[in-house]
Amino acid sequence: MNDNSDREEPLKARRVLSGVELKKLAVGHGFSVDETTGERMIRALQDIVDVLEQRWAELEKLGSAPPLSTTATARWISQRTVATAGDEYGLLTRLRQARDELPQYIEAIRAAKRGYAETETEHRKVIDGLSPS
Repeated sequence: MNDNSDREEPLKARRVLSGVELKKLAVGHGFSVDETTGERMIRALQDIVDVLEQRWAELEKLGSAPPLSTTATARWISQRTVATAGDEYGLLTRLRQARDELPQYIEAIRAAKRGYAETETEHRKVIDGLSPS
């Protein structure tokens, strides 16, 4: 008996903030991050961007048909490989999106760091104003 209870539910697409939306949020003080944490985040994201750039020529090969034999099965697999790499949820599609979005995320984190520093400065002024002279 097969009731398909062992099948996993398909992953549902979750909407994430774009780099532009995240930057607007940061500029509007919707989120902030301290200098140390912000720099760690930026370094991590920049490392990913650098690797994508270094390896982009190789990664783009995912969009080309792999050299397989000329049998019907091999041709089908080759076409399917290209289609799934470049479809809406494909690896190549996602890597392109990451390559485009990550620099904007870095800018958003920089804006969030500035917002944090501005808020910190304002709070220090208030606290310093409370101190007896």
